[in-house]
Amino acid sequence: MKKFQCGAVLIMALLMAACTTNISPDTYSVDSVGSVTRSVPGVIVSARPVNVEGTNKVGGLTGAVAGGVAGSAIGGNDRMHALGAIGGAVIGALAGSAIEKGVTNQTGIEYVVKTDSGETLTLVQGPSPAYAVGQKVMILYGKRARIVAQ
Repeated sequence: MKKFQCGAVLIMALLMAACTTNISPDTYSVDSVGSVTRSVPGVIVSARPVNVEGTNKVGGLTGAVAGGVAGSAIGGNDRMHALGAIGGAVIGALAGSAIEKGVTNQTGIEYVVKTDSGETLTLVQGPSPAYAVGQKVMILYGKRARIVAQ
């Protein structure tokens, strides 16, 4: 039983890690290929690290299923199996949600950019590549805006 629980937790962690959103400005979706986007030149005014909160999509469901299966093995009669499954599902859902959120948390950089037209814009993206205050950049608009070196 302990092997099953450890295996279930490992599988949950791997599934949730696969759900981590890529926040790098260097990654494009296949839908972006061939699309035209507007680009605006500007200068980095400030940059600071920020926490990008993780997702909570499949962790609760995965945890509930794993916890329900594991909990159903508790007890010697049908009623105890059912109670164990319900309790396991609730505990598994809570644990799965917490694990997913922890696994999918990321560090990002919040950039404030002053465009050449005088507009001030703020954008959060992944920490690599990093841009320095005073560096000339291009803001690329589209489905997912991003900052790239000029």
